[in-house]
Amino acid sequence: MKKVLKNLDAYIAGAMMIVTILLVIVNVITRKLFNYIIIWSEEIATSCFVYSVFIGAAYAYRKHQHVGVDLLVERLPAGARRAVHLITSALLVVINGYITMLSVQFIQSSWIKRMPITKLPSSVVSTALVIGFGLSYCDVIFGKKLTPDEIVEIVKEKGIVGMGGATFPTYVKLKPGKPIDAVLINGSECEPYLTADHRVLLEFADDIVYGLRAMMKAVAAPEGVILIEDNKPDAVALMEEKVKPYDNIRVVAAKTQYPEGAEKMLIKKVMGRQVPSGKLPADVGCVVSNTSTAKAISDAIQKGLPLVERVVSVTGEYIKNPGNYIVKLGTNVQEIIDHCGGVTGDDVVLKMGGPMMGAPIKDTNVPIIKGSNGIIAIAADHTEEKECIKCGRCVDVCPMELQPLEIYKLGQLGDAEGLLKLNV
Repeated sequence: MKKVLKNLDAYIAGAMMIVTILLVIVNVITRKLFNYIIIWSEEIATSCFVYSVFIGAAYAYRKHQHVGVDLLVERLPAGARRAVHLITSALLVVINGYITMLSVQFIQSSWIKRMPITKLPSSVVSTALVIGFGLSYCDVIFGKKLTPDEIVEIVKEKGIVGMGGATFPTYVKLKPGKPIDAVLINGSECEPYLTADHRVLLEFADDIVYGLRAMMKAVAAPEGVILIEDNKPDAVALMEEKVKPYDNIRVVAAKTQYPEGAEKMLIKKVMGRQVPSGKLPADVGCVVSNTSTAKAISDAIQKGLPLVERVVSVTGEYIKNPGNYIVKLGTNVQEIIDHCGGVTGDDVVLKMGGPMMGAPIKDTNVPIIKGSNGIIAIAADHTEEKECIKCGRCVDVCPMELQPLEIYKLGQLGDAEGLLKLNV
């Protein structure tokens, strides 16, 4: 019942559309089969259709599902975008208020007029304008703030996932079922070649802060942290400027090293907490999200935009025109490579992702998906496998504190129990 009341305008608009369709279908059937016309059906169907259109439009505006042309606005600086948003909101208040007033006057003047068949007042149809524009006017003036549950529902409805590569559903993260101390934005991007997150930080800083604050509200976290590696000083400086108005958000510049972007490493670096094996960040009071995910949440809430595009790094020494591109999900990888001038060279390996964790692409006739943060073209590796000399150097330098030597040995022996003990 609570859901019905919350979306009553949508249910009314839907019901009116159903009545319209049914009346039209029934009238067509009776006319064709029985040569009989339901004379009052046209007036009722028209009235219902008008109500469906105007109340439905008000619902679409409230849910940010209306059509908007923001091609030019998106290319403006952040300050100019805010100014355009304020001017647009002011114009909407004036226009909706003015049309609502005119509609009321029109109803008053047409009250004595009657429809020819049903004899209902003509103002019955005109009332749809008052309701539709009146609801839109109220939404602009009194639009309420979203509750945590509403934020989570929007994130779920818009299909937002972790865009760092894992594509874990973000709405699940925002329903941890336990206290959260901090939401962390992972802007480290430690893989060589990839700079998509760096570009997002520079181009959509306001959206990232908005998305972070939305996530903090959803999980009731008292603190927000944006972690950026220190080889991105421009992004660090910009984000520090953007978070100045918020006492509970800070920017951390971390040492550039692999794999700083790993979730558990990031939590250890920023919060000084160790995520136990088999546990999740929420078990130590943290939620970690990618910069592009934060932007996607901002787009979902402010624009009603589902996750239909992402920034992709197309790079490597063998890409003719490397760069970062906003790409629609489902775009063919070969078309993107062709757009960038193609691959120069023969002995080349294409990977989806970075050189460390990326997967080789044997067939470029594949689509960009939500976790596709990069396409790289690098030299093929012809290093020959050699026998391990058991120097132990891999154990010393492994940032995840693994034991590659022991893992290799147990793997060769097929010792599943031994591998389990090493958390493999």
